[in-house]
Amino acid sequence: MINEKVLKWLEGKGFADRITEHDEIIDTVEHAAQQIGCTEAEIAKTLSFLVDDKPVIVVMAGDGRVNSSKFKAQFHTKPSMVPRDRVEEMIGFVPGGVCPFGVDKSIPVWLDVSMKRFAYVHPAGGSEYTSVKLTPAELEAASEAVGWCDVCKGWED
Repeated sequence: MINEKVLKWLEGKGFADRITEHDEIIDTVEHAAQQIGCTEAEIAKTLSFLVDDKPVIVVMAGDGRVNSSKFKAQFHTKPSMVPRDRVEEMIGFVPGGVCPFGVDKSIPVWLDVSMKRFAYVHPAGGSEYTSVKLTPAELEAASEAVGWCDVCKGWED
């Protein structure tokens, strides 16, 4: 089931042909990598945080974990995720399908540098059954990201 809002958004950016609909759920990094046929690191996980009580999206490589001190240096607060039961209300997508496409313009989208090491990354496509294959530069354009940040650990060589 393709999310119509995301489809229209990606059509407007010229990337609608990059959406893949999967037969099985891809609600976790592990499930997504299995369905897509890539490494877990190449999954672009989209996480939603609260910064000054407002949502902020950070997209990072599947093998990255948020580094509290790096996050605080970037956003001037400790990392605090949007509560799972409020994700759909605040972000517009269900957990497992959160993506950086077509979110409300008031929600900034940041991309973590952990994804720049890959030719392609695979963020969710607005549902637990869709993904989008993009280069990091295409992801930046398609998401209208504010910019790149460095808030992850665990992925470095």
